[in-house]
Amino acid sequence: MAIWTLAALASELGPYTGTGWRMVEAQHQVSTLKLVDSRAEQELLEDLLETTKPRLPPDCAGLDYLLATPFRYGAIYPVGSRFRRAGPTPGVFYAGEEVETTAAEMAFYRLLFYAESPDTPWPSNAAEYSAFAVDIRVDAALDLTRPPLDRDRADFVDPTNYEASQRLADGAGDAGAQVLRYESVRDPRHRANVAVLACSAFARPAPVDRQTWRIRPSASGVLALREFPKLALEFDRDAFAADPRIAGMRWGR
Repeated sequence: MAIWTLAALASELGPYTGTGWRMVEAQHQVSTLKLVDSRAEQELLEDLLETTKPRLPPDCAGLDYLLATPFRYGAIYPVGSRFRRAGPTPGVFYAGEEVETTAAEMAFYRLLFYAESPDTPWPSNAAEYSAFAVDIRVDAALDLTRPPLDRDRADFVDPTNYEASQRLADGAGDAGAQVLRYESVRDPRHRANVAVLACSAFARPAPVDRQTWRIRPSASGVLALREFPKLALEFDRDAFAADPRIAGMRWGR
């Protein structure tokens, strides 16, 4: 991997405008509803729970919690991800430029759970997820899919080793980058993801679109279904086989 100086990274910063899609389990909408008798009580309970959570950076104030949650200070990040190191590190909001890319990412991580839990039986029903879109607009972004940064593509798309990506993100943050645009490792069509490094990157404080998805992993792979407009995506056993953790999956269980 090339060693990028702060000056070199700063010289590659440019504007970015786009939409990012992210998925969360639909349970987030009703997890507290069973504890209360009215919507007003639920809102009060949610407000009380909010006071127990780690604080947000000042530039995240006023954001919907779906946008702000990855940036909470004081929350120990348990396992490193592509652009964030484990530990009490700055937050990163990961999203796909296309909702299909986000569905592929979620399908992979659902399979990874079962790959790492070989005694867990396949679910009998699909789980429901909420996909939501955010508007992103910044003056300082780095596009890792274009020259000269794409010379390190092999490092940035490594399925399990994130050291090169994390090192790049460390320097990018210091150089003032607010967004990293990069190739999705999980999307079969290799479309782009974005990693939002700062809450100031969000052009609007709340999601601008929502979709309902159902995702079911099984011995055949993963089926992802969008409710409206209807769409079905299938990821067979070979879809993520480039990752050694999936390649070693015990499918029969």
